[in-house]
Amino acid sequence: MQLKNPKLYLMIAGDACLFAAALAMSYFARFEFHLDPAAIAQIKSILTWLIPLKTASFLGFGLYRGMWRYTSISDFQRLFQATLFSTLLIMAIILYFYRFAGFSRAVFLMDGVLTFLLAGGLRIFIRLYYSGLTRIVLGEASAQRKGSGKRVLIIGAGDAGEKMLREIFDNAKLQHEYHVVGFVDDDMDKQGRSVHGIPVLGQVARLSQIVQERDVAEVLIAIPSATGAEMRRIVDACKNCHIQYKTLPGIGEIIDGRVSLKVLRDVSYEDLLGRSPVELDVAGIRNYLYGQTVLITGCGGSIGSELCRQLIRFQPRSMILVDSSETNLFHIQMELEKELNYRECNAVLCNVHDRQHMNFIFQKFRPQVVFHAAAYKHVPMLEANPREAVFNNILGAQVTMELSLEFGVDRFVLVSTDKAVRPANIMGTSKRVTELIMQTLQGNGTKFMAVRFGNVVGSSGSVVPIFRKQIEAGGPVTVTHPEMTRYFMTIPEAAQLIIQAGAIGEGGEIFILEMGTPVRIADMAKDLIRLSGKEPDKDIRIIFTGPRPGEKLNEELITADENVIKTNHKKIMVLKSNGISEPEEGRKFKERLYEKIQMLYQDSERNDAQAIRKHLKEIVPEFSDPAEYQVPRAHAAQQS
Repeated sequence: MQLKNPKLYLMIAGDACLFAAALAMSYFARFEFHLDPAAIAQIKSILTWLIPLKTASFLGFGLYRGMWRYTSISDFQRLFQATLFSTLLIMAIILYFYRFAGFSRAVFLMDGVLTFLLAGGLRIFIRLYYSGLTRIVLGEASAQRKGSGKRVLIIGAGDAGEKMLREIFDNAKLQHEYHVVGFVDDDMDKQGRSVHGIPVLGQVARLSQIVQERDVAEVLIAIPSATGAEMRRIVDACKNCHIQYKTLPGIGEIIDGRVSLKVLRDVSYEDLLGRSPVELDVAGIRNYLYGQTVLITGCGGSIGSELCRQLIRFQPRSMILVDSSETNLFHIQMELEKELNYRECNAVLCNVHDRQHMNFIFQKFRPQVVFHAAAYKHVPMLEANPREAVFNNILGAQVTMELSLEFGVDRFVLVSTDKAVRPANIMGTSKRVTELIMQTLQGNGTKFMAVRFGNVVGSSGSVVPIFRKQIEAGGPVTVTHPEMTRYFMTIPEAAQLIIQAGAIGEGGEIFILEMGTPVRIADMAKDLIRLSGKEPDKDIRIIFTGPRPGEKLNEELITADENVIKTNHKKIMVLKSNGISEPEEGRKFKERLYEKIQMLYQDSERNDAQAIRKHLKEIVPEFSDPAEYQVPRAHAAQQS
């Protein structure tokens, strides 16, 4: 295809002219600009084979594959290699045939240097021409310096800030839209210096003064690796200046490594949360997913759908999508097929506790890896409907695990929750029961493991989308209790760590994801109000309604009798419970557990909520009455 491109031959012709010029200039320099007829004849003779040889060398080193308008350091590395190779080859030919009799060695050394400089100079000129920087190089007043666009500051004079400025320079439309007046950076070594002629004006602490002096209309935050505390400090500084601000996505979102103004967006709560990017053992994950048939239950939910998006990176042979919501199932199937171009997926509308239908799915598709994300998770809803918690969360998990064992699934990953720790509600207790079932099935061929983590920002039922809707409606924002705290992580982070845990597990483990520091829900509400451009209690009220049924003030990730052991991944820990060690004891425990679970199912068939709670308490003795965690609702009318 490249041979049909006329620009290829134009590039070769341009280099050929430079090859001839480099050799002629070398002769002129060596003989002090006085060439006799013999020297001129020698130049002509050498050029007949030197130009084809250098052209072939440049072709061999791939110097005509790329576009010169995007010339980079790697292109200059190849240019140096091609020039050195061709120079040594030319000298070797002359040495072999002529022993350098009548030839000057200095000529060919200078020819190599000049070839590199002239060919490199041509590529730089073309790069500058297309980037629009020739006006700056030639000393002309650029549109950027006299621009009538919005006057902006870039916070961050590092790589991301430099790329952002360069993109403004490269794009004529952006030059008229943005007029960059300077950088702001806390690095003392950068103070008083400049990036592409744009000065670093000071530190973030001086932002208010700089904004006034330079008449700045907007701030662009170009620190994609900023921590939550750093981003919070920058956002507060921008708010104090009463100025608009936007940011680049976090490093974890910039997969291709290119920072672009196209992805500038408003600062979100995820930025203030400041979760560091997940480092994945790609090779280990690929070992258990590549070319496999993977089944994902609850694939239409927040975690399940993100699992699907992340899994296709590791090229499974096919994915079986199982969900009981036809709308969610349709949306994730369309996203995978149309947007992500992954067509090896089969969507099945099914309730996971329907054993007959699930058996048909396993028999037809024969999955080798199962991610079980299907579960009801809304705490107050399940307090009011315990029957559905038992059928969907417990029976659904049991059916899926037992079929995985029956059909020889290699790995089974159960998505659990921190609410399973000393549970104070039906939802958490149901997930703890599934963990117990999972551990009793281990050791029969399938590697079962569970992953326990806290709340996920932006998931269905999360407080963040609820708060946002309340803010959009003008308030008030309702918080249950001023001291209520929760652990939070982002949806992509949770999905990636679940997949990573699947690679680490050897069977029977309960993995704990590193959740960081718990966040006060009241503080989260205030941050979201400020991010919307309003002030808490002035523009938007916060009222406290009192904890809902089954809610604890503080969630936990482990219990007192569970030991946390580090794994090879810094964000994943594993629990080793002080539990069953003898096979006979394990057999008896399993019999007792299944006997109680059968009674639990009978209670659910009768929809006997009181009996369900009683048997859940027998299975999970640490299950506490929600009343123990209730706080008097005297706070209901209180404002922050």
